[in-house]
Amino acid sequence: MNQDTTLTRTGDQTSQNGQSNGRPLERDETTNLISSAKVDGTAVYSTDGEKIGSIDHLMIGKRSGRVEYAVMSFGGLLGMGENHHPLPWDALDYDTNRGGYVVNIDKDKLKGAPSYERDSQPDFDRQYGEQVYNYYGFVY
Repeated sequence: MNQDTTLTRTGDQTSQNGQSNGRPLERDETTNLISSAKVDGTAVYSTDGEKIGSIDHLMIGKRSGRVEYAVMSFGGLLGMGENHHPLPWDALDYDTNRGGYVVNIDKDKLKGAPSYERDSQPDFDRQYGEQVYNYYGFVY
């Protein structure tokens, strides 16, 4: 996230619109880094505990070195009909009890979220980034 944003990753996670998910962040890593190999394939849950997808891959800024998106796969069967949903990295909160990430979105809202089909990646330009981040209530 840019330095001028008001979001923090300490204490309760809070989005730009001031909503808190009401629980402190939990980490099971011993450092502030995590291998992308540990993230790929990790389950993603809605706040009510329903599994809504899994992390397919990460999108990392070439110049900043920051993870901009965790791309979640959603729907489909054996890769057919599967959609990819880029989620702002800061929208994900790792839950050690579930062994996966929690995102404050339900399946109905996810259906209207920015997404793309498995084989047709969008232009990850500033306009697309703003669209994705704004949809989830974050500043790009």
